[in-house]
Amino acid sequence: MAGIGDKTLLDLEFPKVLEQITTFCITELGEEKGMEILPFRDFGAIEPELRRVWEFKMSFSEDNPIPNHGFEAIVRELHLLEIENSVLEISGFRRILSVCETTRTLLKYFKKYETFYTHLFQMSDKVNYTSLIAEEIHKKINRYGEIKDDASELLASIRKRLLVVKAKINSSFAKALSAYSQADYLDEIRESVVDNKRVLAVKAMYRKRVRGTVLGSSKTGSIIYIEPQETMEFANELSNLLYEESEEIKRILKQLTEFIRPYSSLLKSYQNYLVNLDVIYAKAKYALQINGVIPILSKEKKIHLIKAYHPLLLISNKKRNAQTYPQNIHLEPEKRIIVISGPNAGGKSITLKTVGLLQVMLQSGILIPVEPQSEIWFFKRILTDIGDNQSIENHLSTYSYRLKKMNYFLRKCNSKTLFLIDEFGTGSDPELGGALAETFLEEFYEREAFGIITTHYTNLKLLANELPHAVNANMLFDSRSLEPLYELQTGEAGSSFTFEVAQKNGIPYSLINRAKKKIEKGKVRFDKTIANLQKERSALRKTSKSLKEEEQKVKLEGQQLEEVNARVREKLEDYQELFDMNQKMIVLGRKFDNLAENYSKNKRKKQLIDELMKLVLIENSKRKPVAPKQKKEKKKLLKEVEEKVKVIREEKKIKKEKEKEAPPQKPKIPLKVGDRVRMIDGKAIGTIDSLEKDKAIVNYGIFTTNVSVAALEKV
Repeated sequence: MAGIGDKTLLDLEFPKVLEQITTFCITELGEEKGMEILPFRDFGAIEPELRRVWEFKMSFSEDNPIPNHGFEAIVRELHLLEIENSVLEISGFRRILSVCETTRTLLKYFKKYETFYTHLFQMSDKVNYTSLIAEEIHKKINRYGEIKDDASELLASIRKRLLVVKAKINSSFAKALSAYSQADYLDEIRESVVDNKRVLAVKAMYRKRVRGTVLGSSKTGSIIYIEPQETMEFANELSNLLYEESEEIKRILKQLTEFIRPYSSLLKSYQNYLVNLDVIYAKAKYALQINGVIPILSKEKKIHLIKAYHPLLLISNKKRNAQTYPQNIHLEPEKRIIVISGPNAGGKSITLKTVGLLQVMLQSGILIPVEPQSEIWFFKRILTDIGDNQSIENHLSTYSYRLKKMNYFLRKCNSKTLFLIDEFGTGSDPELGGALAETFLEEFYEREAFGIITTHYTNLKLLANELPHAVNANMLFDSRSLEPLYELQTGEAGSSFTFEVAQKNGIPYSLINRAKKKIEKGKVRFDKTIANLQKERSALRKTSKSLKEEEQKVKLEGQQLEEVNARVREKLEDYQELFDMNQKMIVLGRKFDNLAENYSKNKRKKQLIDELMKLVLIENSKRKPVAPKQKKEKKKLLKEVEEKVKVIREEKKIKKEKEKEAPPQKPKIPLKVGDRVRMIDGKAIGTIDSLEKDKAIVNYGIFTTNVSVAALEKV
């Protein structure tokens, strides 16, 4: 934990995070271990731990999850094994067996899925497992927690004899029960058990007639419990055998204890392994709750937090269904110190704590709630001065305490330090305290430390503006309502909005004016200038955001329009080609019709063939030689056109069927010769040359056609 003291962890509320993590532990030892989590001393150990937590987190969504790692602690058993001649109880052996078998199951699982759980396997592979302990316990103790009959030859012999004696006792008791029952000496319950012995329930008036030993009576005294004389003959033998059994069990347990004693350190390693796994499990569960990830572990000195949440605030707000605002914070060598200013209750302290807490969590192997593209470097030392700084125990004032803190900072601060100071310079005269705070800040800057401070002091804002590698920042406020927006804005100092906030809270304007007169005009003007600048920048940001949104919208609409135009052009070209082809077919059809009409008149076959050949030669002469590639493309185009025509015909067919089913939309106008008409589902307009019944000859100019009157409409 080098460089990160207990006070820093308390300032950043790290113990509260640990309390939340340990609620997910399933063992008591896991909870204890979880509360002892500290930042790693060896930076090389941090990434493997983060990877183990990430792998466990991913396992929750798998179909074959990691087996249960729960176990009963064997702390007492391990302690007894260190004491010479101590003997473990059967329950202790069962707990040891549970630890061994749970460890074996997990090691086997991680070995099987080594490729999926690389880092968990590497951790498991270090455990030196032996099956001898579990095998030896299984030989002596059964699954019900009893010593097996074959645990030793002597025990097997004793238990055989016990069975014989118990059988004799039961037989003799049954005879006595039958005899005294027939004599009507027994109560309705007939028998009972006293001191683990079967006894006769004898009516009090007949107690002297039953031979045996009285072992008790009922509460009313109406029943006397007597062990019959017949069973007592075997009682001593049973007692001796039970004693022998007990002694042999003790000997077996002692022998088993001595067998396991040399494996004490190995058993301890099993328990430690399961405890560590429980802590990793709890970290993974916590990561699910806060949406924790592993950011980029930067080799360069920088902190780039993207959409970083304070985990304690995030969980608290989730319970209250309140919104939590993420922060974007960037620290790098060219911008290594941020001075945050502005009014209270704007989120300055939360922003400060978010950076520190996430840094400590990551260096403790805990996933953090940021975007995965975030980058973090590891600091050897983290120094904090946050919260109530009055030391009652040492009778120190706030300012004295802070000076002691600054003295400690000056001794420890270097280029590998991250310092976080809340309300820097407060506790003393603003002029004098501010000057001293300015000197401290210059010293930290010269040592190339990284840091974030919050302040109301104007001189610190000016210093941050003057130092090349420091930057001012403020928490954004709504310029009208003065409500906080909880967003960090770098590049400009924040006004305290002292008089504006006072006015908003109902302080009379006359009192505010009197207050303004009591301070230097320059300071009022300066704070007012900053406030105005913040308002202007806020307005500019809103305008810029609005313009960017409009630009994106216009660009998107332009792209959509281009796509529509391209599709329209493509369709027009296809339809034009289709139209040209149809016109060509109509002309050819008319020529062929003329040839057919001439042939029907003169029946000259040779003339018909000559005319047909002439027609074919003329058409072929019009065609240009087509390259194979063009031919292929043309064929493809024709196929596409045919498919489109097919689709159009299908649509027309469906439309016709719907029109047939649908009631007429308008009354049918009677048609006569000379009317201009068109097909109901067509566009071409023609003139009626003649009408005959329900048929009409329609002249389209270049050709005539015979059409059903029902399919025509007047234009």
